[in-house]
Amino acid sequence: MSDTKILVIGACGQVGTELVENLARTFGNERVIASDIREEASFPVKYIKLDVMDREAVKEVVLQENVSEVYHLAALLSATAEKHPEYGWKLNMDGLFSVLDLAKDGHLKKIFWPSSIAVFGPTTSKQNTPQYTVIEPTSVYGISKFAGERWCNYYHQRYDVDVRSIRYPGLIGWKSLPGGGTTDYAVDIFHQALKTGNYTCFLSEETALPMMYMPDAIKATMDIMAAPADKIKIRSSYNVSAMSFNPQDIANEIRNHIPEFSIAYDPDFRQAIANDWPASINDEEARHDWGWNPEFNLEKMVSDMLQNLNQNSIVKI
Repeated sequence: MSDTKILVIGACGQVGTELVENLARTFGNERVIASDIREEASFPVKYIKLDVMDREAVKEVVLQENVSEVYHLAALLSATAEKHPEYGWKLNMDGLFSVLDLAKDGHLKKIFWPSSIAVFGPTTSKQNTPQYTVIEPTSVYGISKFAGERWCNYYHQRYDVDVRSIRYPGLIGWKSLPGGGTTDYAVDIFHQALKTGNYTCFLSEETALPMMYMPDAIKATMDIMAAPADKIKIRSSYNVSAMSFNPQDIANEIRNHIPEFSIAYDPDFRQAIANDWPASINDEEARHDWGWNPEFNLEKMVSDMLQNLNQNSIVKI
Protein backbone atom coordinates (compact mmCIF):
# COMPACT_ATOMS: atom_id res chain seq x y z
CA MET A 1 0.00 0.00 0.00
CA SER A 2 2.91 2.36 0.73
CA ASP A 3 3.81 2.83 -2.95
CA THR A 4 0.22 3.06 -4.21
CA LYS A 5 -0.66 6.33 -5.99
CA ILE A 6 -4.24 6.60 -7.20
CA LEU A 7 -5.84 8.75 -9.90
CA VAL A 8 -9.63 9.02 -9.98
CA ILE A 9 -10.87 10.15 -13.40
CA GLY A 10 -14.40 11.55 -13.42
CA ALA A 11 -14.13 12.35 -9.73
CA CYS A 12 -16.89 14.97 -9.70
CA GLY A 13 -19.63 12.48 -10.52
CA GLN A 14 -21.99 10.67 -8.18
CA VAL A 15 -19.60 7.79 -7.47
CA GLY A 16 -16.35 9.73 -7.70
CA THR A 17 -17.34 12.28 -5.08
CA GLU A 18 -17.61 9.64 -2.37
CA LEU A 19 -14.97 7.29 -3.72
CA VAL A 20 -12.26 9.95 -3.46
CA GLU A 21 -13.12 10.58 0.19
CA ASN A 22 -12.98 6.87 1.02
CA LEU A 23 -9.74 6.30 -0.88
CA ALA A 24 -8.17 9.26 0.91
CA ARG A 25 -9.14 7.83 4.29
CA THR A 26 -7.66 4.46 3.35
CA PHE A 27 -4.46 5.48 1.56
CA GLY A 28 -3.91 9.05 2.79
CA ASN A 29 -4.62 12.37 1.07
CA GLU A 30 -1.16 12.53 -0.47
CA ARG A 31 -1.69 9.26 -2.35
CA VAL A 32 -4.96 10.14 -4.09
CA ILE A 33 -5.53 12.56 -6.98
CA ALA A 34 -8.99 13.63 -8.14
CA SER A 35 -9.54 14.72 -11.75
CA ASP A 36 -12.41 15.85 -13.94
CA ILE A 37 -13.11 18.33 -16.74
CA ARG A 38 -14.17 21.11 -14.34
CA GLU A 39 -11.77 23.98 -13.82
CA GLU A 40 -11.95 23.63 -10.06
CA ALA A 41 -13.43 21.21 -7.55
CA SER A 42 -13.43 20.84 -3.78
CA PHE A 43 -11.75 17.65 -2.59
CA PRO A 44 -9.58 16.76 0.41
CA VAL A 45 -6.88 15.69 -2.09
CA LYS A 46 -5.02 17.25 -5.01
CA TYR A 47 -7.29 18.10 -7.94
CA ILE A 48 -6.25 18.25 -11.60
CA LYS A 49 -8.41 19.32 -14.53
CA LEU A 50 -8.20 16.43 -16.99
CA ASP A 51 -10.05 15.30 -20.12
CA VAL A 52 -9.82 11.51 -20.35
CA MET A 53 -10.10 11.70 -24.15
CA ASP A 54 -6.83 13.65 -24.27
CA ARG A 55 -4.49 10.67 -24.19
CA GLU A 56 -1.30 12.68 -23.92
CA ALA A 57 -2.66 14.70 -21.01
CA VAL A 58 -3.70 11.54 -19.15
CA LYS A 59 -0.30 9.97 -19.78
CA GLU A 60 1.46 13.11 -18.58
CA VAL A 61 -0.44 13.10 -15.29
CA VAL A 62 0.16 9.38 -14.76
CA LEU A 63 3.91 9.72 -15.34
CA GLN A 64 4.47 13.02 -13.52
CA GLU A 65 2.47 11.95 -10.47
CA ASN A 66 3.81 8.37 -10.42
CA VAL A 67 0.26 6.98 -10.58
CA SER A 68 0.01 3.22 -10.15
CA GLU A 69 -3.78 2.74 -10.07
CA VAL A 70 -6.59 4.45 -11.98
CA TYR A 71 -10.28 4.44 -11.12
CA HIS A 72 -11.79 5.44 -14.46
CA LEU A 73 -15.32 6.72 -13.81
CA ALA A 74 -15.77 9.30 -16.58
CA ALA A 75 -18.76 8.42 -18.77
CA LEU A 76 -21.93 9.78 -20.32
CA LEU A 77 -24.78 8.04 -18.50
CA SER A 78 -27.79 6.29 -20.01
CA ALA A 79 -30.40 9.05 -20.40
CA THR A 80 -27.86 11.70 -21.43
CA ALA A 81 -26.15 9.40 -23.92
CA GLU A 82 -29.47 8.77 -25.68
CA LYS A 83 -29.66 12.51 -26.38
CA HIS A 84 -26.05 12.62 -27.63
CA PRO A 85 -25.34 9.10 -28.96
CA GLU A 86 -22.18 9.78 -30.96
CA TYR A 87 -20.55 11.74 -28.17
CA GLY A 88 -21.69 9.14 -25.62
CA TRP A 89 -19.98 6.37 -27.59
CA LYS A 90 -16.84 8.42 -28.14
CA LEU A 91 -16.42 9.45 -24.51
CA ASN A 92 -17.22 6.05 -23.09
CA MET A 93 -14.92 4.14 -25.44
CA ASP A 94 -12.02 6.51 -26.12
CA GLY A 95 -11.64 7.24 -22.43
CA LEU A 96 -11.37 3.54 -21.64
CA PHE A 97 -8.70 2.99 -24.29
CA SER A 98 -6.70 5.92 -22.90
CA VAL A 99 -6.38 4.05 -19.62
CA LEU A 100 -6.10 0.48 -20.91
CA ASP A 101 -3.24 1.41 -23.24
CA LEU A 102 -1.31 3.05 -20.41
CA ALA A 103 -1.54 -0.22 -18.48
CA LYS A 104 -0.61 -2.24 -21.56
CA ASP A 105 2.52 -0.10 -21.95
CA GLY A 106 3.50 -0.75 -18.33
CA HIS A 107 2.60 2.65 -16.86
CA LEU A 108 -0.20 1.39 -14.58
CA LYS A 109 -0.43 -1.61 -12.28
CA LYS A 110 -4.19 -1.76 -11.79
CA ILE A 111 -7.38 -0.30 -13.27
CA PHE A 112 -10.95 -0.07 -12.03
CA TRP A 113 -13.61 0.57 -14.67
CA PRO A 114 -17.33 0.30 -13.92
CA SER A 115 -19.81 -1.38 -16.18
CA SER A 116 -23.58 -1.30 -15.62
CA ILE A 117 -26.81 -3.27 -15.66
CA ALA A 118 -27.42 -1.30 -18.87
CA VAL A 119 -25.50 -4.05 -20.71
CA PHE A 120 -28.58 -6.24 -20.38
CA GLY A 121 -31.41 -5.97 -22.87
CA PRO A 122 -34.96 -7.17 -23.59
CA THR A 123 -33.79 -10.71 -24.37
CA THR A 124 -32.12 -11.07 -20.96
CA SER A 125 -33.94 -12.90 -18.19
CA LYS A 126 -35.37 -10.14 -15.98
CA GLN A 127 -35.58 -11.99 -12.67
CA ASN A 128 -32.41 -13.00 -10.84
CA THR A 129 -30.36 -12.19 -13.95
CA PRO A 130 -27.28 -14.45 -13.90
CA GLN A 131 -23.67 -13.49 -14.56
CA TYR A 132 -23.63 -15.41 -17.83
CA THR A 133 -26.67 -14.77 -19.98
CA VAL A 134 -27.87 -13.30 -23.25
CA ILE A 135 -26.59 -9.72 -23.51
CA GLU A 136 -28.14 -7.53 -26.21
CA PRO A 137 -28.20 -3.91 -24.98
CA THR A 138 -30.44 -1.42 -26.75
CA SER A 139 -29.13 1.90 -25.38
CA VAL A 140 -25.96 3.74 -26.41
CA TYR A 141 -24.76 3.58 -22.83
CA GLY A 142 -25.40 -0.16 -22.61
CA ILE A 143 -23.73 -0.84 -25.95
CA SER A 144 -20.63 1.11 -24.91
CA LYS A 145 -20.46 -0.64 -21.54
CA PHE A 146 -20.79 -4.10 -23.09
CA ALA A 147 -18.10 -3.27 -25.64
CA GLY A 148 -15.96 -1.98 -22.78
CA GLU A 149 -16.40 -5.25 -20.90
CA ARG A 150 -15.11 -7.21 -23.87
CA TRP A 151 -12.14 -4.88 -24.30
CA CYS A 152 -11.26 -5.17 -20.62
CA ASN A 153 -11.32 -8.95 -20.91
CA TYR A 154 -9.25 -8.78 -24.11
CA TYR A 155 -6.59 -6.53 -22.58
CA HIS A 156 -6.33 -8.85 -19.59
CA GLN A 157 -5.97 -11.97 -21.71
CA ARG A 158 -3.79 -10.45 -24.43
CA TYR A 159 -1.61 -8.04 -22.43
CA ASP A 160 -2.08 -9.23 -18.82
CA VAL A 161 -3.61 -5.89 -17.79
CA ASP A 162 -4.97 -6.05 -14.24
CA VAL A 163 -8.34 -4.47 -14.91
CA ARG A 164 -11.30 -5.03 -12.60
CA SER A 165 -14.94 -4.17 -13.05
CA ILE A 166 -18.40 -4.44 -11.55
CA ARG A 167 -21.77 -3.87 -13.16
CA TYR A 168 -23.27 -1.08 -11.09
CA PRO A 169 -27.03 -1.26 -10.56
CA GLY A 170 -28.93 1.97 -9.93
CA LEU A 171 -26.96 3.97 -7.37
CA ILE A 172 -28.45 6.11 -4.62
CA GLY A 173 -26.51 8.60 -2.51
CA TRP A 174 -27.10 11.82 -0.59
CA LYS A 175 -23.80 13.62 -1.22
CA SER A 176 -24.35 14.44 -4.90
CA LEU A 177 -27.22 15.24 -7.24
CA PRO A 178 -28.50 12.95 -10.02
CA GLY A 179 -26.19 12.75 -13.03
CA GLY A 180 -28.38 11.78 -15.99
CA GLY A 181 -29.15 8.12 -15.37
CA THR A 182 -32.38 6.18 -15.82
CA THR A 183 -32.39 5.13 -12.17
CA ASP A 184 -31.85 8.69 -10.91
CA TYR A 185 -35.48 8.99 -9.83
CA ALA A 186 -34.44 7.03 -6.74
CA VAL A 187 -32.15 9.93 -5.74
CA ASP A 188 -34.36 12.84 -6.78
CA ILE A 189 -37.39 11.42 -4.98
CA PHE A 190 -35.72 12.05 -1.61
CA HIS A 191 -34.87 15.66 -2.42
CA GLN A 192 -38.41 16.37 -3.59
CA ALA A 193 -39.94 14.56 -0.62
CA LEU A 194 -38.10 16.93 1.70
CA LYS A 195 -38.53 20.09 -0.39
CA THR A 196 -42.11 19.81 -1.62
CA GLY A 197 -43.68 16.67 -0.15
CA ASN A 198 -44.48 15.27 -3.58
CA TYR A 199 -42.71 13.81 -6.59
CA THR A 200 -43.57 13.06 -10.22
CA CYS A 201 -41.71 9.98 -11.35
CA PHE A 202 -40.50 9.49 -14.94
CA LEU A 203 -40.91 5.70 -14.59
CA SER A 204 -44.12 3.78 -14.01
CA GLU A 205 -44.98 2.68 -10.49
CA GLU A 206 -44.27 -1.02 -11.12
CA THR A 207 -40.87 -0.64 -12.83
CA ALA A 208 -38.63 -2.72 -10.57
CA LEU A 209 -34.87 -2.29 -11.00
CA PRO A 210 -31.75 -3.45 -9.13
CA MET A 211 -30.49 -0.73 -6.81
CA MET A 212 -27.63 -0.10 -4.40
CA TYR A 213 -26.94 2.49 -1.73
CA MET A 214 -23.76 4.46 -2.34
CA PRO A 215 -21.86 3.18 0.72
CA ASP A 216 -22.29 -0.34 -0.67
CA ALA A 217 -21.22 0.77 -4.15
CA ILE A 218 -18.04 2.28 -2.72
CA LYS A 219 -17.49 -0.84 -0.62
CA ALA A 220 -17.84 -3.10 -3.68
CA THR A 221 -15.47 -0.90 -5.68
CA MET A 222 -12.78 -0.88 -3.03
CA ASP A 223 -13.25 -4.55 -2.13
CA ILE A 224 -12.69 -5.79 -5.68
CA MET A 225 -9.61 -3.60 -6.04
CA ALA A 226 -8.19 -4.84 -2.72
CA ALA A 227 -8.73 -8.52 -3.53
CA PRO A 228 -5.73 -10.65 -4.57
CA ALA A 229 -5.46 -10.88 -8.35
CA ASP A 230 -6.00 -14.64 -8.34
CA LYS A 231 -9.41 -14.14 -6.73
CA ILE A 232 -10.66 -12.09 -9.69
CA LYS A 233 -11.93 -14.81 -12.00
CA ILE A 234 -14.05 -12.56 -14.25
CA ARG A 235 -12.21 -9.83 -16.15
CA SER A 236 -15.16 -8.49 -18.12
CA SER A 237 -17.40 -7.31 -15.26
CA TYR A 238 -19.03 -8.83 -12.18
CA ASN A 239 -22.71 -8.70 -11.36
CA VAL A 240 -23.25 -7.02 -7.99
CA SER A 241 -26.54 -6.29 -6.28
CA ALA A 242 -28.01 -5.22 -2.97
CA MET A 243 -31.78 -4.71 -3.40
CA SER A 244 -34.52 -4.38 -5.99
CA PHE A 245 -37.59 -2.16 -5.80
CA ASN A 246 -39.99 -0.09 -7.89
CA PRO A 247 -41.04 3.57 -7.44
CA GLN A 248 -44.11 2.53 -5.47
CA ASP A 249 -41.99 0.53 -3.02
CA ILE A 250 -39.62 3.40 -2.27
CA ALA A 251 -42.50 5.88 -2.01
CA ASN A 252 -44.21 3.65 0.56
CA GLU A 253 -41.00 3.41 2.58
CA ILE A 254 -40.55 7.20 2.48
CA ARG A 255 -44.12 7.57 3.82
CA ASN A 256 -43.03 5.69 6.93
CA HIS A 257 -40.95 8.80 7.67
CA ILE A 258 -42.98 11.49 5.85
CA PRO A 259 -46.62 10.32 6.00
CA GLU A 260 -47.93 13.18 3.82
CA PHE A 261 -45.57 12.40 0.93
CA SER A 262 -47.35 11.81 -2.41
CA ILE A 263 -46.12 10.48 -5.74
CA ALA A 264 -47.47 10.73 -9.29
CA TYR A 265 -46.29 8.99 -12.46
CA ASP A 266 -45.52 10.50 -15.85
CA PRO A 267 -43.24 8.07 -17.74
CA ASP A 268 -40.96 9.60 -20.39
CA PHE A 269 -38.32 8.24 -22.80
CA ARG A 270 -36.41 6.70 -19.87
CA GLN A 271 -39.24 4.21 -19.40
CA ALA A 272 -38.26 2.41 -22.61
CA ILE A 273 -34.67 2.15 -21.36
CA ALA A 274 -35.76 0.77 -17.98
CA ASN A 275 -38.09 -1.74 -19.63
CA ASP A 276 -35.07 -3.48 -21.15
CA TRP A 277 -33.18 -3.81 -17.87
CA PRO A 278 -33.38 -6.60 -15.26
CA ALA A 279 -35.65 -6.40 -12.25
CA SER A 280 -33.19 -8.27 -10.01
CA ILE A 281 -29.60 -9.48 -10.24
CA ASN A 282 -27.83 -12.71 -9.26
CA ASP A 283 -24.36 -11.86 -7.98
CA GLU A 284 -23.22 -15.20 -6.58
CA GLU A 285 -19.90 -15.09 -8.49
CA ALA A 286 -18.87 -11.83 -6.80
CA ARG A 287 -19.88 -13.20 -3.42
CA HIS A 288 -17.92 -16.40 -3.99
CA ASP A 289 -14.80 -15.00 -5.67
CA TRP A 290 -13.97 -11.92 -3.60
CA GLY A 291 -16.45 -11.93 -0.74
CA TRP A 292 -18.98 -9.33 -1.87
CA ASN A 293 -21.72 -8.73 0.70
CA PRO A 294 -23.95 -5.61 0.83
CA GLU A 295 -24.90 -3.91 4.10
CA PHE A 296 -28.03 -1.92 3.14
CA ASN A 297 -31.58 -3.01 2.30
CA LEU A 298 -34.41 -0.66 1.27
CA GLU A 299 -35.60 0.12 4.81
CA LYS A 300 -32.11 0.86 6.12
CA MET A 301 -31.20 2.92 3.05
CA VAL A 302 -34.31 5.14 3.15
CA SER A 303 -33.80 5.88 6.83
CA ASP A 304 -30.14 6.77 6.30
CA MET A 305 -30.82 8.89 3.19
CA LEU A 306 -33.50 10.99 4.88
CA GLN A 307 -31.46 11.43 8.03
CA ASN A 308 -28.39 12.63 6.11
CA LEU A 309 -30.32 14.88 3.72
CA ASN A 310 -32.21 16.38 6.63
CA GLN A 311 -29.03 17.07 8.59
CA ASN A 312 -27.32 18.61 5.57
CA SER A 313 -30.26 20.57 4.13
CA ILE A 314 -32.19 23.70 5.04
CA VAL A 315 -35.36 21.62 4.57
CA LYS A 316 -36.24 19.76 7.77
CA ILE A 317 -38.55 16.82 8.23
